[in-house]
Amino acid sequence: MSRLERRLVEDRALRDAALELFKADIAFIRSGIRERGVGARLADRLGEGTRDMVDEAADYAEANKGVVAAGLAALVLWFARGPILKFFAGLMGDDEEAEDDATDDPGQYDENEEPSGHGDRSHDN
Repeated sequence: MSRLERRLVEDRALRDAALELFKADIAFIRSGIRERGVGARLADRLGEGTRDMVDEAADYAEANKGVVAAGLAALVLWFARGPILKFFAGLMGDDEEAEDDATDDPGQYDENEEPSGHGDRSHDN
């Protein structure tokens, strides 16, 4: 047998061994799916991933308490920015200006005021 023929026989043996290993893996996967469905496996994987993520977040929070506290404080201040700004405006005496700005809508007018004369021709005579 020539060197090339020996190499061909070895390569075929390796190919056949790989094919048998592949078929065994497929059979193992199929039997596992029959025992527990894909949904149960997916739920287990997601549950494990979630637990790992929560553990990592807890570890990070323990190691970086100052950063986490600053982030939470920034979040609270962001959501409470409206009342906080109104409070400081009240301290500065800008209550009346803030109320005036709120009522300066051009679509609204005070019922006690006279119209501005746009379209009013009673003064032309």
